[in-house]
Amino acid sequence: MPLAVWVSGARPRTLTLSVVPVVLGTAAAALDGRVVPGLALLALGTALLLQVGVNYANDYSDGVRGTDRFRVGPARLTGSGAARPHRVRAVAIASLTAAAVCGAALAVASGLWWLLAVGALALAAAWLYTGGPRPYGYAGFGDVAVFVFFGLVGTLGTELVQAGRVSLDGVLVAAAAGCFACAVLMINNIRDVGPDSRSGKRTLAVRLGLRRARTAYAVLLVLPYAVAAALVPAHPGALLALLSLPLSASALAIGVRAVPAPALVTALKRTSAGALVFAVALAVGLVLG
Repeated sequence: MPLAVWVSGARPRTLTLSVVPVVLGTAAAALDGRVVPGLALLALGTALLLQVGVNYANDYSDGVRGTDRFRVGPARLTGSGAARPHRVRAVAIASLTAAAVCGAALAVASGLWWLLAVGALALAAAWLYTGGPRPYGYAGFGDVAVFVFFGLVGTLGTELVQAGRVSLDGVLVAAAAGCFACAVLMINNIRDVGPDSRSGKRTLAVRLGLRRARTAYAVLLVLPYAVAAALVPAHPGALLALLSLPLSASALAIGVRAVPAPALVTALKRTSAGALVFAVALAVGLVLG
């Protein structure tokens, strides 16, 4: 099978969500005057490998459950028949194993051995999101896990291993990262409300209904800018986060309306890109300010 097919299966457009917490966590550590590039890179490698593993695990689990028979977004490897289920599962396990090794190295290098337990929880959450006998992603709890792991754990963990502590600034930017991650998941699930309902996948968007799900998406996109505003009195450079506003605003304009699935894919891409621009601009503003 061509490499490009496997790269597509990793869903590279969503991988910005792994970069965002590491960038913001490193910025928070920099405010404490201690950045350790090697530890930051280990944190980034762990986050990226974990997300790739999650994406392949979801591809496998949704495919074998038959959920992707109704899919309206980009085709998945398992559901479309592009790859055999056991191969997708093997790649998912390999990615998660690599994430575990990288995370273990981060725990050892930082001397924070208890992070191994956090890593074990992250791996379990990754597999059980759509896997196992009772996947929590099918019950509407995926958004909570995304906020916790792609927001709080990813950001505060990155700050902690470098600065040795967690700060209020770190908590604020962690919340911003979590909101962006949840916004990406929400717009993805808004696109799939119809297919998910038919297949029995009760995501939060399905439970809320389209109207309230769109409102939730809007709130999730606005909250990171509220966080940036809260940081401005102490860190005027946080205003640089507004550089991402055009991307987020254009995504919001699409996401709050009843539009065809391809338009929602565009909103998802812009939300993801806006999150990355927000994180980089805010980090630069915090450090230089």
